[in-house]
Amino acid sequence: MSDLIVIGYENPETARQAYEQVQRLQQDFVVDLRGLAIVHVDPDGKTHVDTPQRIVGASAATGGLFGLLLGLLFFVPGMVLLGGAIGALMGKLNKSGIDAEFRNRVEHLLEPGHSAVVIMASKITEDRFASAMRPFGGIILKTSLSESDEEELAGELARES
Repeated sequence: MSDLIVIGYENPETARQAYEQVQRLQQDFVVDLRGLAIVHVDPDGKTHVDTPQRIVGASAATGGLFGLLLGLLFFVPGMVLLGGAIGALMGKLNKSGIDAEFRNRVEHLLEPGHSAVVIMASKITEDRFASAMRPFGGIILKTSLSESDEEELAGELARES
C-alpha cells in the first residue's frame, strides 16, 4: 500500500524547503519514497514539475505510475496518455483513493503562484515525519492506494506503453 500526500503552499520557496526536507527524511529512513515531486503553477497558470534525479528503491513501474498520477492530477503535458487510455485509467482511479473529490481538492490547492510537494510513499514513520514537516506548514491532502490498486494501474499503464 502507498500513501499519496499532496502538501500545498502559497510560497514557492517554502515548498522548495519542504521538498528538500522530504529528501532528507528519505535518507534518514523516516519515509520510503516511491515518488517525489514539487509542482509549481506560475502566475500565468502554467504547471511546472521538478523531481529528484533518482529515488532509491523506486522501480520503473512505480516511477511510471507516479508520473501518470502527476499527469492526471495536475494535467501536466507529456505525463498523461492520450485517447481512450485516459478514460480507462480515470475509471480505475475513481475506484481507488484518487477519486474525483480528491482530484478536485488538489486542483483547488494549486492556484497560480502556489506550489505543492507531492509524495508517494510505501512507508512513513508518521510522528517523525509530521514533526519534521510541521515548521513548513501547508495544507495537507492524503489518500492511500492499496497494493491491488497499484498493480491494476501499473498493469493498465504497461498495456498502453
